[in-house]
Amino acid sequence: MLESREDINVLSTGELTGIAAGKKIEACIVKLQEEKETIRIVFAAAPSQDAMLDYLSKSKIIKWNAIIAFNMDEYIGLPEHAPQSFANYLEENLYSNINLKEKHTINPGSDIDAELNRYAHLIKEAPIDIVCLGIGENGHIAFNDPPVADFDDSHVIKAVHLDKPCRMQQVHDGCFEKLEDVPERALTLTIPTLLSGTFLFCVVLGAKKSAAVRNTFAGKITTACPASILTTHEHCEFFFDEAAFKEARAIKSKILND
Repeated sequence: MLESREDINVLSTGELTGIAAGKKIEACIVKLQEEKETIRIVFAAAPSQDAMLDYLSKSKIIKWNAIIAFNMDEYIGLPEHAPQSFANYLEENLYSNINLKEKHTINPGSDIDAELNRYAHLIKEAPIDIVCLGIGENGHIAFNDPPVADFDDSHVIKAVHLDKPCRMQQVHDGCFEKLEDVPERALTLTIPTLLSGTFLFCVVLGAKKSAAVRNTFAGKITTACPASILTTHEHCEFFFDEAAFKEARAIKSKILND
Protein backbone atom coordinates (compact mmCIF):
# COMPACT_ATOMS: atom_id res chain seq x y z
CA MET A 1 0.00 0.00 0.00
CA LEU A 2 1.38 3.37 -1.02
CA GLU A 3 0.00 5.04 2.07
CA SER A 4 2.36 2.88 4.14
CA ARG A 5 4.91 5.62 3.46
CA GLU A 6 5.10 7.69 6.61
CA ASP A 7 4.78 10.98 4.75
CA ILE A 8 1.60 9.96 2.89
CA ASN A 9 -1.80 9.94 4.58
CA VAL A 10 -4.89 8.78 2.67
CA LEU A 11 -8.36 9.26 4.15
CA SER A 12 -11.75 8.24 2.81
CA THR A 13 -13.31 11.72 2.61
CA GLY A 14 -12.22 15.30 2.21
CA GLU A 15 -13.43 16.24 5.68
CA LEU A 16 -11.47 13.42 7.33
CA THR A 17 -8.42 14.37 5.29
CA GLY A 18 -8.62 17.96 6.45
CA ILE A 19 -9.06 16.94 10.08
CA ALA A 20 -6.08 14.58 9.89
CA ALA A 21 -3.94 17.35 8.42
CA GLY A 22 -5.21 19.80 11.01
CA LYS A 23 -4.21 17.51 13.85
CA LYS A 24 -0.69 17.06 12.48
CA ILE A 25 -0.26 20.80 11.89
CA GLU A 26 -1.60 21.58 15.35
CA ALA A 27 0.88 19.15 16.92
CA CYS A 28 3.72 20.67 14.91
CA ILE A 29 2.79 24.20 15.98
CA VAL A 30 2.52 23.22 19.64
CA LYS A 31 5.92 21.52 19.57
CA LEU A 32 7.53 24.51 17.86
CA GLN A 33 5.97 26.84 20.40
CA GLU A 34 7.80 24.97 23.14
CA GLU A 35 11.04 25.95 21.41
CA LYS A 36 10.38 29.33 19.76
CA GLU A 37 8.72 32.54 20.85
CA THR A 38 7.17 33.28 17.45
CA ILE A 39 6.06 30.91 14.68
CA ARG A 40 5.76 32.06 11.05
CA ILE A 41 3.22 30.20 8.89
CA VAL A 42 2.28 30.52 5.21
CA PHE A 43 -1.28 29.47 4.39
CA ALA A 44 -2.84 28.43 1.08
CA ALA A 45 -6.35 29.61 0.28
CA ALA A 46 -8.57 27.12 -1.55
CA PRO A 47 -11.63 24.93 -0.93
CA SER A 48 -9.27 21.97 -0.39
CA GLN A 49 -8.07 23.70 2.78
CA ASP A 50 -11.53 24.27 4.31
CA ALA A 51 -11.69 21.36 6.75
CA MET A 52 -8.08 21.74 7.80
CA LEU A 53 -8.45 25.45 8.51
CA ASP A 54 -11.73 24.83 10.34
CA TYR A 55 -9.96 22.36 12.61
CA LEU A 56 -7.09 24.75 13.30
CA SER A 57 -9.44 27.67 13.96
CA LYS A 58 -11.04 25.68 16.79
CA SER A 59 -7.79 24.57 18.42
CA LYS A 60 -7.61 25.19 22.15
CA ILE A 61 -3.90 24.47 22.47
CA ILE A 62 -2.34 26.68 19.80
CA LYS A 63 -1.08 30.04 21.04
CA TRP A 64 -2.27 32.07 18.09
CA ASN A 65 -1.08 35.33 19.63
CA ALA A 66 2.48 34.10 19.03
CA ILE A 67 1.96 33.34 15.32
CA ILE A 68 2.68 35.50 12.28
CA ALA A 69 0.61 34.44 9.26
CA PHE A 70 1.11 34.98 5.52
CA ASN A 71 -0.87 34.03 2.43
CA MET A 72 1.07 32.54 -0.47
CA ASP A 73 -0.58 34.08 -3.52
CA GLU A 74 -3.21 36.54 -4.70
CA TYR A 75 -5.00 37.48 -7.91
CA ILE A 76 -4.24 40.72 -9.68
CA GLY A 77 -7.24 42.84 -10.59
CA LEU A 78 -9.96 41.66 -8.22
CA PRO A 79 -12.07 44.23 -6.35
CA GLU A 80 -10.87 44.74 -2.78
CA HIS A 81 -13.74 42.88 -1.14
CA ALA A 82 -14.19 40.14 -3.75
CA PRO A 83 -14.98 36.80 -2.08
CA GLN A 84 -12.48 35.09 -4.42
CA SER A 85 -9.60 37.08 -2.93
CA PHE A 86 -7.32 34.75 -1.02
CA ALA A 87 -6.81 37.34 1.69
CA ASN A 88 -10.58 37.51 2.16
CA TYR A 89 -10.84 33.71 2.13
CA LEU A 90 -8.29 33.36 4.93
CA GLU A 91 -9.92 36.16 6.89
CA GLU A 92 -13.27 34.39 6.74
CA ASN A 93 -12.05 30.83 7.25
CA LEU A 94 -9.30 31.38 9.82
CA TYR A 95 -8.11 34.82 10.81
CA SER A 96 -11.46 36.15 12.03
CA ASN A 97 -11.75 33.22 14.44
CA ILE A 98 -8.35 33.54 16.10
CA ASN A 99 -6.11 36.20 17.62
CA LEU A 100 -2.91 36.35 15.59
CA LYS A 101 0.19 38.24 16.57
CA GLU A 102 0.45 39.51 12.98
CA LYS A 103 -1.10 38.74 9.59
CA HIS A 104 0.40 39.81 6.29
CA THR A 105 -1.63 39.61 3.09
CA ILE A 106 -0.60 40.21 -0.50
CA ASN A 107 -2.25 43.34 -1.87
CA PRO A 108 -1.42 43.81 -5.59
CA GLY A 109 -3.11 47.21 -5.90
CA SER A 110 -1.83 49.55 -8.59
CA ASP A 111 1.91 49.38 -7.82
CA ILE A 112 2.87 45.75 -8.24
CA ASP A 113 6.61 46.33 -8.02
CA ALA A 114 6.22 48.09 -4.68
CA GLU A 115 4.09 45.25 -3.36
CA LEU A 116 6.61 42.64 -4.50
CA ASN A 117 9.34 44.49 -2.64
CA ARG A 118 7.21 44.99 0.48
CA TYR A 119 6.12 41.38 0.73
CA ALA A 120 9.55 39.95 -0.10
CA HIS A 121 10.99 42.01 2.76
CA LEU A 122 8.38 40.63 5.18
CA ILE A 123 9.03 37.04 4.11
CA LYS A 124 12.80 37.44 4.44
CA GLU A 125 12.68 38.95 7.93
CA ALA A 126 12.98 35.47 9.48
CA PRO A 127 12.71 31.79 8.46
CA ILE A 128 9.32 30.32 7.60
CA ASP A 129 8.45 27.56 10.06
CA ILE A 130 5.40 25.99 8.41
CA VAL A 131 3.85 26.06 4.95
CA CYS A 132 0.30 24.75 4.48
CA LEU A 133 -0.25 24.17 0.78
CA GLY A 134 -2.02 22.12 -1.87
CA ILE A 135 -1.46 20.84 -5.39
CA GLY A 136 -3.34 22.18 -8.40
CA GLU A 137 -4.97 20.22 -11.20
CA ASN A 138 -2.00 21.18 -13.39
CA GLY A 139 0.48 20.21 -10.67
CA HIS A 140 1.14 23.76 -9.55
CA ILE A 141 2.08 24.79 -6.02
CA ALA A 142 0.82 28.24 -5.14
CA PHE A 143 0.50 29.91 -8.57
CA ASN A 144 3.71 28.41 -9.93
CA ASP A 145 2.06 26.86 -12.99
CA PRO A 146 4.19 24.66 -15.28
CA PRO A 147 4.96 27.46 -17.78
CA VAL A 148 6.35 29.78 -15.07
CA ALA A 149 7.61 27.33 -12.41
CA ASP A 150 11.31 27.64 -11.63
CA PHE A 151 13.00 25.40 -9.07
CA ASP A 152 15.92 27.84 -8.90
CA ASP A 153 13.90 31.05 -8.92
CA SER A 154 15.88 34.00 -7.60
CA HIS A 155 12.73 35.87 -6.58
CA VAL A 156 10.91 35.56 -3.27
CA ILE A 157 7.59 36.52 -4.83
CA LYS A 158 6.77 37.31 -8.44
CA ALA A 159 3.99 38.30 -10.84
CA VAL A 160 2.84 35.50 -13.14
CA HIS A 161 0.37 34.76 -15.92
CA LEU A 162 -1.97 31.92 -15.02
CA ASP A 163 -2.30 29.09 -17.52
CA LYS A 164 -5.71 27.89 -18.71
CA PRO A 165 -5.81 24.66 -16.64
CA CYS A 166 -5.10 26.71 -13.52
CA ARG A 167 -7.87 29.16 -14.34
CA MET A 168 -10.27 26.32 -15.17
CA GLN A 169 -9.60 24.82 -11.75
CA GLN A 170 -11.00 27.97 -10.17
CA VAL A 171 -14.22 27.33 -12.09
CA HIS A 172 -14.23 23.64 -11.11
CA ASP A 173 -13.79 24.68 -7.47
CA GLY A 174 -16.84 26.92 -7.74
CA CYS A 175 -14.89 30.09 -7.04
CA PHE A 176 -15.83 31.65 -10.39
CA GLU A 177 -18.81 31.04 -12.67
CA LYS A 178 -16.86 30.87 -15.94
CA LEU A 179 -13.31 30.97 -17.27
CA GLU A 180 -13.62 34.55 -18.47
CA ASP A 181 -14.25 35.68 -14.89
CA VAL A 182 -10.96 34.28 -13.59
CA PRO A 183 -8.10 36.80 -13.50
CA GLU A 184 -5.24 36.08 -15.88
CA ARG A 185 -2.47 37.32 -13.56
CA ALA A 186 -1.47 36.88 -9.96
CA LEU A 187 1.32 37.35 -7.45
CA THR A 188 2.81 34.19 -5.96
CA LEU A 189 5.52 33.12 -3.61
CA THR A 190 8.09 31.25 -5.65
CA ILE A 191 8.99 27.58 -5.31
CA PRO A 192 12.27 28.17 -3.41
CA THR A 193 10.36 30.37 -0.97
CA LEU A 194 7.78 27.65 -0.35
CA LEU A 195 10.47 24.99 0.02
CA SER A 196 12.32 27.16 2.52
CA GLY A 197 9.67 26.31 5.09
CA THR A 198 10.96 23.96 7.78
CA PHE A 199 7.77 21.87 7.75
CA LEU A 200 5.39 21.52 4.79
CA PHE A 201 1.86 20.09 5.01
CA CYS A 202 0.17 19.40 1.68
CA VAL A 203 -3.60 18.77 1.50
CA VAL A 204 -5.06 17.59 -1.82
CA LEU A 205 -8.68 16.62 -2.48
CA GLY A 206 -10.79 15.39 -5.39
CA ALA A 207 -10.60 13.27 -8.51
CA LYS A 208 -9.61 16.22 -10.70
CA LYS A 209 -6.29 16.34 -8.79
CA SER A 210 -5.60 12.62 -9.24
CA ALA A 211 -3.36 12.91 -12.31
CA ALA A 212 -1.34 15.68 -10.67
CA VAL A 213 -0.86 13.57 -7.55
CA ARG A 214 0.30 10.64 -9.69
CA ASN A 215 2.76 12.89 -11.50
CA THR A 216 4.03 14.27 -8.21
CA PHE A 217 5.24 10.80 -7.25
CA ALA A 218 6.16 9.50 -10.70
CA GLY A 219 9.87 9.78 -9.92
CA LYS A 220 10.81 12.61 -12.29
CA ILE A 221 11.36 16.00 -10.68
CA THR A 222 10.19 18.38 -13.36
CA THR A 223 8.50 21.76 -13.74
CA ALA A 224 5.97 19.98 -15.98
CA CYS A 225 4.57 18.99 -12.58
CA PRO A 226 5.89 21.62 -10.16
CA ALA A 227 4.59 19.67 -7.16
CA SER A 228 7.11 16.92 -7.89
CA ILE A 229 9.73 19.04 -6.13
CA LEU A 230 7.85 18.53 -2.86
CA THR A 231 9.10 14.94 -2.74
CA THR A 232 12.63 16.26 -2.22
CA HIS A 233 11.74 18.19 0.94
CA GLU A 234 12.92 16.58 4.16
CA HIS A 235 9.75 17.41 6.11
CA CYS A 236 6.81 17.48 3.69
CA GLU A 237 3.78 15.45 4.75
CA PHE A 238 0.96 14.72 2.30
CA PHE A 239 -2.76 14.32 3.00
CA PHE A 240 -5.06 12.96 0.26
CA ASP A 241 -8.61 11.81 0.05
CA GLU A 242 -9.25 8.56 -1.85
CA ALA A 243 -10.37 10.38 -5.00
CA ALA A 244 -7.18 12.42 -5.26
CA PHE A 245 -4.94 9.42 -4.59
CA LYS A 246 -6.52 6.87 -6.92
CA GLU A 247 -4.10 7.24 -9.87
CA ALA A 248 -1.05 7.30 -7.62
CA ARG A 249 -1.88 3.77 -6.46
CA ALA A 250 -0.61 2.51 -9.82
CA ILE A 251 2.91 3.59 -8.90
CA LYS A 252 4.49 0.74 -6.99
CA SER A 253 8.16 0.16 -6.25
CA LYS A 254 9.39 3.69 -6.90
CA ILE A 255 7.19 5.42 -4.35
CA LEU A 256 7.59 2.59 -1.86
CA ASN A 257 11.33 2.12 -2.01
CA ASP A 258 12.85 5.57 -2.54
